[in-house]
Amino acid sequence: MEQNYIRRVTVDWDRVERKSYLRSIPALSRLQSLELARPVTLFAGENGTGKSTLLEAIAVAYGFNPEGGTLNYRFSTYDDVSPLSEAIQLSKGYRKAKWGYFFRAESFFNLASKAEDYRKSDIWVKSKEEYYRRYGGRALHEQSHGESFLSFFQGNDRPGLYLMDEPEASLSPQRQLALLAQIVRMAQEGAQFLIATHSPILLGIPDAEILSFDEGVIHPCQFEQTESVQIFRLFLNRKEEVLRQLLEEKEETL
Repeated sequence: MEQNYIRRVTVDWDRVERKSYLRSIPALSRLQSLELARPVTLFAGENGTGKSTLLEAIAVAYGFNPEGGTLNYRFSTYDDVSPLSEAIQLSKGYRKAKWGYFFRAESFFNLASKAEDYRKSDIWVKSKEEYYRRYGGRALHEQSHGESFLSFFQGNDRPGLYLMDEPEASLSPQRQLALLAQIVRMAQEGAQFLIATHSPILLGIPDAEILSFDEGVIHPCQFEQTESVQIFRLFLNRKEEVLRQLLEEKEETL
């Protein structure tokens, strides 16, 4: 934990309005303090349990643009920032992150567009050749969604702080494995990751701490205990039975 850029997350609930929707999310409303003890921390749990909300709040509190990007990115297409960021207090390590980025699958198109704007205005990189070299030889919008995301990540390969919200959304299983390998290598070289994910592949990152948001409280969870892994294994091992049950239930509701 001493090597981490963020060591602890604390929520001051006195700074959250009494009628705020945040208080109706069980896992969040019970959160007082969260220790980040390992280089890779994974947020797991069902939709609506607060994973992305907490991740965004941490990112904004650290200084990232709410819609994603590096610490230098500043753009906005829709103002929908959770007020939780104003109540978040971060205990930082002795190292200051000089690099990093906040990735959101839902806004990556806008992020890629801003990267192209920076390239054209020479704010971010000094030449067209450097931009293309960084992202695999092509502009991000000339690649598929999955290709462009992985190219963006691989083009920003250096020690720093990385917050990622459901990065698997645009990646095939093979590319998820490639991302896993890069995360492990970068963590070994001093990077810190906070990742909200449903991916059984990314949940398998070695030595990562998995924090489950299910059951109304944030708690440590083993890989085998995550709902994503259990459901995925059930479907693979008993596909016909699962499909039959699902389809029969569907017919009964018609």
